[in-house]
Formats: sequence, C-alpha cells, structure tokens
Amino acid sequence: MANRRGIKFIWGPSRALLHKVPETTALLVLSVVTGILCGLAAVALKLSIHFIQSKLEGFAAGDKWLFLILPGLGMLISLLIVRFLVKDDIGHGVTKVLQAVSKNESKIKRHNCWSSLLTSAATIGFGGSVGAEAPIVYTGAAIGSNLGRYCGMSYRGMTLLLGCGASGAVAGIFNAPLAGVLFTLEILLFNLSMSGLLPLLLSSVSATLVSYLCLGKGTHFTLPPVEFSLHNVPSYLLLGLFCGFCALYFLRTTLAMEDWLRRFKNPFAIWGICAVALGGLIYFFPPLFGEGYDYLESLMHSAKPGILFILAVLVTKVFAMVFTNAGGGVGGTFGPTLFMGGVAGYFLASLLNLLWPGAASTSDFVMVGMAGLMAGVMQAPLTAIFLIAEITGGYALLVPLILTAAVSFGTIRIFEKYSIYTKRIAARGELLTHSSDQAVLTLIRTCDLLETDFIPVRPNDLLKDLVDTVARSERNLFPVVDAKGRFQGIVSLADIRKDMFRTDLYESKHVFNYMQRAPEYVDIDEPMESVMRKFEKTRAWNLPVLGEDKQYIGFLSKSRIFNTYREELKTFSQD
Repeated sequence: MANRRGIKFIWGPSRALLHKVPETTALLVLSVVTGILCGLAAVALKLSIHFIQSKLEGFAAGDKWLFLILPGLGMLISLLIVRFLVKDDIGHGVTKVLQAVSKNESKIKRHNCWSSLLTSAATIGFGGSVGAEAPIVYTGAAIGSNLGRYCGMSYRGMTLLLGCGASGAVAGIFNAPLAGVLFTLEILLFNLSMSGLLPLLLSSVSATLVSYLCLGKGTHFTLPPVEFSLHNVPSYLLLGLFCGFCALYFLRTTLAMEDWLRRFKNPFAIWGICAVALGGLIYFFPPLFGEGYDYLESLMHSAKPGILFILAVLVTKVFAMVFTNAGGGVGGTFGPTLFMGGVAGYFLASLLNLLWPGAASTSDFVMVGMAGLMAGVMQAPLTAIFLIAEITGGYALLVPLILTAAVSFGTIRIFEKYSIYTKRIAARGELLTHSSDQAVLTLIRTCDLLETDFIPVRPNDLLKDLVDTVARSERNLFPVVDAKGRFQGIVSLADIRKDMFRTDLYESKHVFNYMQRAPEYVDIDEPMESVMRKFEKTRAWNLPVLGEDKQYIGFLSKSRIFNTYREELKTFSQD
C-alpha cells in the first residue's frame, strides 16, 4: 500500500527541518499520532453529547413535552452551523470518505476535522435519532488525510492514514480496537495489503488507549448471564434471516425517504417538516429520542414492553433517523442500525417465547440482533461480529454472533449487492471494490488521461486549409467544431488521403465533405468503467471527450488507458 520514497517532515510553523525517512517507517509514526488524535476526538464527542444531554435533562425535567421540541431545535442549530459557518455538505460521513478515496485522491477538507464533531454533538445531544459513529469516522478520516497531506505523503500513504483515522475513530468511540481495524478493511480500504495492516492496528490501539485513559475501561452494555446451547442454533439462524429482511427494509426505506424529501428545495421548509414529524414520532414512541442505547440496556435487563409497541419502534426508527438527517441534523446510520438490531432481536425473542415459552433469551437476542442487522445494512459481517463481542464482553456468544451475522449478510445479498454506504456511489461508478481490476478503473479519471494536441477544424474550411492543418499536425484525426466550439464530427487522414494532392479540388471541397460522425463520445466526468464499455462496443482507438453543451475538450486514447491501467495495477497490488 505504501511506496518507498522519502517523506519530508516539517516541525513548527516558522522553521522547516528536513528529515528524510522511508515512507513505510513514517507511516508507523504517523499512524500512532493519528490514533491519538482520533481517540481525543472520540472522547470530545462523547463528553460533549453527555454534557448537552445532562444539562437539557435538568432543564426539561418538569416539562416532558419539551423533549418533543428539543430534537428539532438541535437540528436547527446544526443546520445553521452547516449553512452559515461550514458552508459545505457534511452529511453521510462514511459515504463521503469512500468518495474521497475513489475520486478525490483521499483528500478531505480541513474543516471536517471539527465540523462533524460540532454539529453531531448538537444534533444528538438535543435528542436527534441518529448515531455519533459516522460523524466520528468522517472526523477521523479527515484527521488522517490532512496529517498525510501536511507531511507530504504519497496518495497511497495518505489513503492509508485516512484508513488509520477511520479505524482509530471507531476504536475510540466504542473502545473496540479490533472492530476499528475490521471496519476499515471491510468498508473503506478494500484492497489493503499486509504491509498496511500494522499502521491500522497501531492507530486503533492508540485511540483505544486514549479512550481508556480519559473515560475508563468498560463495555457499552452489561449483559446478564449468557445462555447458549446447541439446541438454540435454529432460533439464531431464524434471527439471522429476520435481520436480513429488516436490513433490506432499513436500506430501501432510507433511500426512498431521502429521495422524497429532496423534492422540497427550501432547507428550512424541510427542517420544519422533519422537526414536526420527528417530534410526533417521539411523542408516541419515546425510545426514538436520542441514540437509544439506554433503551437497549433496559431491554437486556428489566424492560418488558408489549410486542406490538416494540414492533412499532422497530418500524419507525428508520423514519426518525431520516427525519433527523434530512432536517439539518448531522448523524449516521451506524447507531440506528445497532438500535434497530437490538429491537429486532427483542421482538423475535418475545414472539418465539409467546409460541414456545422459554424458547429464546431476550437479552441474548438483543445483543446478537445488533450484529445481525449491522451485518446486513453495512454488509460487513466481521465488523458486526467483533464489534458486538467487544462492546458487550459477550464472547461466550461468539458462535451465535457468527451464525446470525452470516445468515443476515447472505439474505440481503440476494436482494442488494451494495450496502447503505455504497449503493448510491456505486450507481455513479465511483466505488472501489474488492476486485483489483474494478478498483483500478475507478481510480483512473478521464480528465487525467485527456489528450489535447488534436488540431480542430471547421465544417466550412476548404480542402486546402485542411491539407495545411494535416501538414502541421502530428495526429491523423481532426475534430470538427463549429464557431462556438461544439463538436460536430471527425475527419481522419485516411478519409482525405485520395484527394490530398489533387490541387484542383482545393477550392471546391470542404471539410464537411469528409466529416464523419464519431462512433461514440465520452463525457468529461464519465466513470472509466463506462468509458471502457464504449471502447469495447465501438472498437475505436480514440474517442472525443465533450463537456457541457457538447463543447469539444480533447480525445481519449485506448492505448493510454491500457498503459495507465497496467501501471496503476502494478502499484495498487504491491505489498
């Protein structure tokens, strides 16, 4: 993943001390620094959310109806910060990280080192029904990306530091170092080589140690005694199947609701709609207030809600999440996925116990359900298994976790090839995948391979002028453009060869007599996978590249794409 070239460290803003070290060595040092910074960011976010929540709980203790208004107020604060201070779209953090890797050379804007922290603290602290995990991942990735860019890292080094930031962020927010590494491997950096694994481990462990130091060691959930035996295996397989269909509902409902709300153009009108809708949902279903982790804890121990109520909470959580994010709040799907998984587990256990008393342990099903839904929604089964094991200390249920996560993952893959994070960007051809061929094509950009040394001609130019152009050109293709630079067609040297030396035709023949339509044309922002399909379909070796309103920009050569592909594949696959 990393190359061997030197790196220049700059210590201090006013003096530059050039200290040459191999990039592979520098990555180890910078991964620890990244992990420490991400651990501190995770601690800051946790403490900020807790501080805001504690103050508001004291303020609204006597007026429970205020809890219906507070989430909308938090969304408004976040919306104002984003529109007037940040002035950038910072929602859907994990998706934005994936786009940065595939389309922006792993560069993330500096403000993302703090903007997601500030807005998500306001959103969740005031009761927004989202999670803090996606914002902290975006923050951690931004820290790693900007640290790598500041230190002059190569693209691959900067990409690895971005991954270190993401793994450190997950490890810090959950106190789960192994889950942090697996999250990066399964969701962000698909083709990471073995040489890149050590920096991820160092970053993840560093962030976890910082979190332990500041907040103390402990799990998110305390489990009652675990009950598992072989006769429970069928029920956990059934839980995996149920979680797979719940994940399908989660993904498709989220995308459909987001598309529907985008029809409203005024952001403050959207905020009003979402604030009222979210307040109404919380009025009828109070567990939707905030992240909901306390409610999951109560389901594991003392709470005994009715089965219809818990089903309603399961169905409406996804709407509460979408209303929070669409209304200006900043939060992720990570937390709601865990919440819905726990609720789904409780619902199925309650249903089984109604049919066959004592058939399932509700506390165990809550925990395993979290892994099941996470494996389905994020399509990251290993992350789901070990995250739940780490945050609950429930390694005694490792076998049920594996069974449920595997069945859920297999179920949703029948219907959906992509996860909640990747579905939209995959449709745009901007997703890196586990396939090296596909990943390399995604990284190659049309604008980087553009060839502009083709001399344009006009449709009404005389043959004499065209012959003069041929004499000055080193190419055998000539784009034909009108007076406004719009592409009209092409003329090849082979088309005019028979008339080139017939001077009697120089004043009577025009370019339009020889012009042909291009077999296809390429858009300047078109994904390389689509470009290669056009080359294969037309069997052409050069295709014109056009901008808006068919403005001619240059040509794309199949041979240059092949050469670039071979070089990228060689470096992409190296250890």
